[in-house]
Amino acid sequence: MITIQDKNNLVNAAVMGEFTIADFKQFEEHALFKLKTPGKINLLFDLRGMIGYTADVAWEEIKFFSREHNHDFNRIAVVTDDQWLTWQAWLSRLFVDADIRAFGDYTEAQDWAQK
Repeated sequence: MITIQDKNNLVNAAVMGEFTIADFKQFEEHALFKLKTPGKINLLFDLRGMIGYTADVAWEEIKFFSREHNHDFNRIAVVTDDQWLTWQAWLSRLFVDADIRAFGDYTEAQDWAQK
């Protein structure tokens, strides 16, 4: 399940349970609508409640960020306690022209992503 909120230039998405293709499509639709506004947007992904994701989500994420929208985002904050997800966020820097950082603390991530 995914919840999405936005305020100004920040899209805040939180995933609980398994991250499915339907969840990603919901995020994608919201982000594409937000990208129609002037300027780059920032993303905040709260993945502390995520227990896993399906393979098709991984593929869609790669396509969305690295092929189609690699220059459209300013900052991407990932909140997680999982070292694998932290490593994935670091690796994503190679494919996306955005400042991507992983955080263990939600408030820190939110403060950074709102700049």
